[in-house]
Amino acid sequence: MAEITKEMTIGELLRVAPQAAPVLMEIGMHCLGCPSAQGESLEEAAMVHGIDAVDLVAKINEVVNA
Repeated sequence: MAEITKEMTIGELLRVAPQAAPVLMEIGMHCLGCPSAQGESLEEAAMVHGIDAVDLVAKINEVVNA
């Protein structure tokens, strides 16, 4: 599995690692399928939701690589 980075879009993430969806849902990203979310980077989404992007990516990588 490829390393997930904060530069990846949510759309890319969900295509390569659909098991990351619950992590995003837990932090309040409930609109994973909407067009704007698909093109938004993880870093941008984290910023909008007031979450540290580095922490978010680390948590996603834990789930994806488990």
